[in-house]
Amino acid sequence: MERLSAAKMGPGGCAILLALALAAGAGSANAQSSGVSLRDALFGNRGGSEARKSPTPPVARYVSETGDGFILDRASSQPLMKFDNSSEVWVLSPQAAPRGDTIYKNELGELVLRASKLGGMTLFTSERPGGDAAALMGKAGSIQPPPFISVNVLFQRLVQASARASRAAQHRVAFETVDDATPATSVLVADTATVTAEAFERMARDGDRNLLVRVTRVLLAEGHKPGANLKGGDLTVTYAPGKGLSGRPSSKRIIKIVDR
Repeated sequence: MERLSAAKMGPGGCAILLALALAAGAGSANAQSSGVSLRDALFGNRGGSEARKSPTPPVARYVSETGDGFILDRASSQPLMKFDNSSEVWVLSPQAAPRGDTIYKNELGELVLRASKLGGMTLFTSERPGGDAAALMGKAGSIQPPPFISVNVLFQRLVQASARASRAAQHRVAFETVDDATPATSVLVADTATVTAEAFERMARDGDRNLLVRVTRVLLAEGHKPGANLKGGDLTVTYAPGKGLSGRPSSKRIIKIVDR
């Protein structure tokens, strides 16, 4: 590739009792032959809520009490999360918590989700730092990235990122690649541009547009670790190949750099 820019008994009760008695007899015979208790044969296994619940899908959509919808993708060793109203895919780090729960933190070490052993989910945001219960809505489509994208798709992603950032900053912000993009780095380069544009839009929504006045160009550069650096009018955002989406900084990290 080339360098580029741009989820009560009544009537008939005796008959019913007779039917239950017959069922009990049949159930007892079956239970004795299979090792299942009579209680289980009649009423099913009631060994707790976990036994009654079906497994949580590895990729599922949730909606919090305040209406925030998001997809949590736990289909791979690198859990990903995406809110309905955002194009950014967040890389999460799972950690064991008390009572068998699992907590998920973002790149900055901030608590984002808590999954209980029984399947409950709590969402933590800057608006609701104490947590907001989230309900499982069902299965969702994967948000894992493709292995690569074409040069034309990459160019379009850079153009879109430039347009979003320019609208947020209210002046033209060019997006350019410092290093030649390859099929192996194409997805990472494109996603780095996307999260950078997300950072610009978040700053504009939060009233920090004045911080964007000095940025006129975004340089996407390959490096040993993800990061960002602002020098003059150039915001250099570094991505590290071979680390999946964790190889680029999140929009929150980019905002911290610009806000220094």
